[in-house]
Amino acid sequence: MDGIHSPLYRFYQQCTHSARGYNSFMAYNIKNGLSNNLKKVESKSANITGAHKGWTSLPISKISQAVSLALNRSYVIVPGLFSILYGGRVALARATPDMDFIHPRNTLYMHAQDGHAFFTGLVHSIFEGFVLLFRGIYLTILFTPSITMAPFADAFGPRFRKMWLEVVHRTLERAGPAFIKWGQWAATRPDLFSSDLCAQLSKLHTKAPEHSFSYTKKAIEKAFGRKISEIFDDFEETPVASGSIAQVHRASLKYRYHGREIKPIDVAVKVRHPGVGESIKRDFEIINMFAKMSKAIPALKWLRLDESVQQFAVFMMSQVDLAREASHLSRFIYNFRRWKDVSFPKPVYPLVHPAVLVETFEQGECVSHYVDGMQGNERLKSALAHIGTHALLKMLLVDNFMHADMHPGNILVRVPQSKSSRRRISKTKPHVIFLDVGMTAELSKNDRGNLLDFFKAVASRDGRSAAEATLRLSKNQNCPNPEAFIKDHVSLQISNHMI
Repeated sequence: MDGIHSPLYRFYQQCTHSARGYNSFMAYNIKNGLSNNLKKVESKSANITGAHKGWTSLPISKISQAVSLALNRSYVIVPGLFSILYGGRVALARATPDMDFIHPRNTLYMHAQDGHAFFTGLVHSIFEGFVLLFRGIYLTILFTPSITMAPFADAFGPRFRKMWLEVVHRTLERAGPAFIKWGQWAATRPDLFSSDLCAQLSKLHTKAPEHSFSYTKKAIEKAFGRKISEIFDDFEETPVASGSIAQVHRASLKYRYHGREIKPIDVAVKVRHPGVGESIKRDFEIINMFAKMSKAIPALKWLRLDESVQQFAVFMMSQVDLAREASHLSRFIYNFRRWKDVSFPKPVYPLVHPAVLVETFEQGECVSHYVDGMQGNERLKSALAHIGTHALLKMLLVDNFMHADMHPGNILVRVPQSKSSRRRISKTKPHVIFLDVGMTAELSKNDRGNLLDFFKAVASRDGRSAAEATLRLSKNQNCPNPEAFIKDHVSLQISNHMI
């Protein structure tokens, strides 16, 4: 039998059905290509056996379960590769339906294909080389003014310094997402940078460059396969915030239940900036080249900048996939399910895509408003410090799943309303909302064990054990005298006991 009654088509239906609507808006992109091939193939060209009792009553083998899971979790890349590879298998089955499988590399056709792939790859590599060259020249020209002005920032008075700070801010904005992310990090390190520079760079937390609404509309409609007016009752064209990876719009989601319309839900629509993934990859290739060159300088070799850059690049690239962020949100929500004073936005399935993420809109003030912008109210600040510290320690020590991008722009504070604003601030307990969880970190089993040993040693005031755990935390530690380092910690422990 052909067409929709063939085992292949049932397998395709199983793959899309098992997602429970998770990627329903993406499924139609590969449906036509698959169904057209399937109509021309006999059922014996792909004999799928086995039974699957968990998801549905249709028979499905363990292999098809794995493929189905991959389809549900990969959204774009895996379905595309699946359709290409599957199309090749179908073509081979049509040509030789009763023959044994012949390795495709034994055919002249595949040799020609290999040659074509090699030539295409060579051309692409040359093109990428030129792109990196011009990108490097552009960044050099872009950073020259701020670097040239830096030595004279304090010498020419406060007006010149203010102008230099503005130049640094604008330079990082124009340099792209990797440098914006660095600026966001630098703004949270007043121990390393001056307070006025940190204040200037803090604008990058929520006011990074924005893309146009026309691109936002196009990205949403492409991701979900519907007009934006069919998904949302109301959509604010001006973003409420913009970061290094994406910008956020406020909208009202149309919601119907069994034919009845229910009050629209306020949601935050996170849309990825155009070309952000390619930009990050190229910038980190350039940065990594300079980091490797730094290993030749003895004064910089100990920093191991190449390792730091590679780790940071991995974290940055994980933020590009907004569908991954949705899975992180679900995991954090589960981990903090019993906490009443900490919460996270809830992803709105099936409106989840690598380029667009719809989540619940969370009300609140930026944490810096309460910590830096409000005089007094020590009780509220103490409560915020208590909640934040306990949440971080839970992520680090209990769950081993940490929010790795907790700058002030990603932390909201909600204080329950009260008749008296003064009483509302001073008497009620604040609620903390963590946003933008695309960048996360997990410790290896060895590192986590060392960290737990360190905290236990500190809690028990065991200086020797704390020093030994500290040395073990570094993979390539080159302490010239570890025993002296341990003795210093022991003496520090004794002096603390005396105090």
